[in-house]
Amino acid sequence: MFVDTFNPFDNVLLSSIVAAVPIVLFLLCLTIFKMKGIYASITTVVVTVIIAIVFFKLPANIASGAVVEGFFQGIIPIGYIVVMAVLLYKITNETGQFDTIQDSISSISQDQRIQLLLIGFAFNGFLEGAAGFGVPIAICALLLTQLGFAPLQAAMLCLIANASAGAFGAIGLPVTVIDTLGLPDNVSGMAVSSMSALTLVFMNMLIPFLLIWIIDGFKGIKETLPAILVVSITFTVLQAIITVFIGPELADIIPPLGAMMALALFSKKFQPKHIFRINKDEKPQKINKHHPKEIVYAWSPFVILTVVVMIWSAPYFKSLFAPGGALEALVFNISLPGTYSEIANKAITLPLNIIGQTGTAILLVIIITILMSKKVQFKDGGRLFIVAFKELWLPIITICFILVISKLMTYAGLSNAVGEGIAKTGSIFPLLSPILGWIGVFLTGSVTNNNTLFAPIQSAVASNIGASGALLVSANTVGGVAAKLISPQSIAIATASVQQVGKESELLKMTLRYSVALLIFVCIWTFLLNIFI
Repeated sequence: MFVDTFNPFDNVLLSSIVAAVPIVLFLLCLTIFKMKGIYASITTVVVTVIIAIVFFKLPANIASGAVVEGFFQGIIPIGYIVVMAVLLYKITNETGQFDTIQDSISSISQDQRIQLLLIGFAFNGFLEGAAGFGVPIAICALLLTQLGFAPLQAAMLCLIANASAGAFGAIGLPVTVIDTLGLPDNVSGMAVSSMSALTLVFMNMLIPFLLIWIIDGFKGIKETLPAILVVSITFTVLQAIITVFIGPELADIIPPLGAMMALALFSKKFQPKHIFRINKDEKPQKINKHHPKEIVYAWSPFVILTVVVMIWSAPYFKSLFAPGGALEALVFNISLPGTYSEIANKAITLPLNIIGQTGTAILLVIIITILMSKKVQFKDGGRLFIVAFKELWLPIITICFILVISKLMTYAGLSNAVGEGIAKTGSIFPLLSPILGWIGVFLTGSVTNNNTLFAPIQSAVASNIGASGALLVSANTVGGVAAKLISPQSIAIATASVQQVGKESELLKMTLRYSVALLIFVCIWTFLLNIFI
């Protein structure tokens, strides 16, 4: 925070209401006014700048620095990841590997409900655990569209499915970051991991049912009930055991892998009586048979992607770039001139670490894929990169503006004001605690950033009202997961990956009710847990 106070009106309620204006405005622009994402984000940036400078007294030079930082982070890491993920897809499509992947999935089942459970739920969750930061949405939405799902429908389903894995994305980082915050009452990442299982066990069981209900109603649930139960129970039980007894790091690695393997094996014995296709007139296609070596080769980019991203996300790899690490010289911390603040005792700094970026990990996989291919050369990769960039530059700019809003709200104290406003509710706070996490992820697009921002507030309020700090911080985490369905960053990434730029408002309306429904459940359940724990 780069201002003297986040309560400029000497009234916490009034300050929090004014601070919430950008959030409300952005939602209204996308839903009621039906603006495209780029116009909604620019409008909100203008209003946020005015509120930050005029009411919260954020210095103009700091506001300018926030704009620069927002664009920097929008391009690196987020834009970098999205472009590389889409480029990987285009290259595998060019090599013919994607056709083989489709055939291998169809060989498990041509029923698109089963395919949705395999790709939209399980593989999505695995990529969230291995990479996070938009990679699962970009990859899995593309996979579903190639399997016959409508683009926006595929994006919506992947966003909803991601709620099962969002709490532990990128090797458990959203929860492990808690250990760096020094929270009161010794609230640790392990304690929050264990506590979150009490809520996630219900969400994880529900979401596969919800996915099937969305595309085929109760009839679909009845016809695929055994398959749904295999996926739900396998994922839920494994994640509960891991989060309670081991920790958050593998909570999105082993459970989705187990769910995928369990469903693939189960599907050899069970198939729905009626093969469901989204397009009713579309008949199940004849499955092309492939040699096991062809299937392994087709999936190899995603297998390699998983391994490489896990290496890139591992603590020992990240430590190489930390102060004193072997690769410290490759990291450049660029301080923006004129942004030093005596209040914050720091300047706005842009960390440039190209090698350590997840996008670089995907780029490495792209290079390996081209080297392994006899059909695609590096010049083809360059051509496909230009195609991908032309498709994605606008959504990346949109993401940049969204991050500008987040930075302005953080530096001007607007986020703190909103948090303090909710925290003033006292004994009723556990009911509203998840809303704080929901707002945090809506603003930042990241459960990790949300916990960094609001976990200290949750823990402090817990101490004041005699609640469990681990419970409220886990509520902050799970409430944040519900917001990933409608986070502007997630929406922008999803529409970009399925080539539906400009339809952000339509996708938001498709996911909003599910996000709110999940949030209401988490609020009520957290309130009940607080009473009985």
